[in-house]
Amino acid sequence: MRREIPILIAIVVGFVYVIQFFVPHAPFDKFQNWGNDWIQIIAGFAIILGVLNLLKVSLEKVYKKSKGWGYAVIIIIGFLIMTGAGLFFSGGKNYQNPGTPFYYIFFNIYFPLNATMFAILAFFVASASYRAFRARNKEATLLLLAAIFLMLGRTPLGDYLSAGLPTGWQLKNISDWIMDFPQTAGQRAIMIGIALGIISTSLRVITGLERTFVGGE
Repeated sequence: MRREIPILIAIVVGFVYVIQFFVPHAPFDKFQNWGNDWIQIIAGFAIILGVLNLLKVSLEKVYKKSKGWGYAVIIIIGFLIMTGAGLFFSGGKNYQNPGTPFYYIFFNIYFPLNATMFAILAFFVASASYRAFRARNKEATLLLLAAIFLMLGRTPLGDYLSAGLPTGWQLKNISDWIMDFPQTAGQRAIMIGIALGIISTSLRVITGLERTFVGGE
C-alpha cells in the first residue's frame, strides 16, 4: 500500500489536470485549484524537510569529522544566523524589508558571494569552451566559426573590424542573423524534443507504467 496509494494519487491528479485542460469547467476547474493549493502546501513541507535533511547531513559530517566537515560547520552557522535574523531580529517588520538584519546580510554578504561564485565559473566556462571549440571535425569547425562571429559581433572590436563592409556583412548583423535563424531553429528543435519527452513521461505516470518516483522499477 505504501506504493499503490501514491501511484493512485498521481494517476487521479494527472487525469484531472488533462481533462481540465480540455474541459475548463466545473467541477474540473475546482479540482485544479484544489490541486494547486495542495502543491503549494506540499512544496512548503518539502522545503522544511530539505532544510532539516541538510542540517542532519552537515551535523553528521561535523560529528564524524568527515572530509569537508569544515564547510558543514559554515553551513550550520550560516543557517543559524539567517534563521535568527529572519525570525527574532526583524523588529516586528517583514524580515525582507530594508533595514532589517536579514536584508543587510542578504544584500551585503550573500550577493557578493554569489557574484564571486559566478566570476569563478567564468574560468571554467572559458576552459570548457576551449575544449569544445577545437576544430576536430566539420561540426566542431562550424561551432567554432559561429562562436567567433557571435563574440566579435557583440563587442566594439567587431564593429571596428567590419566598419568598411556592406551593412549585411558587418559582424554585428551576422551575429544577429545567427541568433535569429540557426540558433532559434536549433533551440526550437530542442524544446520540441523536451516537450515530447515530458508528454511521454507524463503519460507513463498517469497510466501507472512509470513507478520510479515511488521507488519502483
